Amino acid sequence: MSDPIDSEVESKEQLVANLRRVIADAEDLLEATAGHVDSKVTELRLRAKENLLLAREKLADVDAAVRERARRAAQATDDYVHDNPWSSIGAAAALGLLIGVLLGSSRR
Repeated sequence: MSDPIDSEVESKEQLVANLRRVIADAEDLLEATAGHVDSKVTELRLRAKENLLLAREKLADVDAAVRERARRAAQATDDYVHDNPWSSIGAAAALGLLIGVLLGSSRR
């Protein structure tokens, strides 16, 4: 079972990774068209550079937000475990037992 917060953080991290690849590809494309002197190409390159800078800034903001949310989730989990050690141990034991039963039944 996956925690909704963990899945959201993972999907945002995947989005950040995808955006980094898109930005890198766009930068490669800009470098490849650097030799073209056509005014339309030059204008498009300038706009693309501006948009890439903006995208990098937004990406850094999203990345920071994802990291902060993950840090808060980890802190909340840590606080809960410290405040409720016995129920945390019970939940971990129950989860371990469930996994053991599922693994045991899949071997048959």
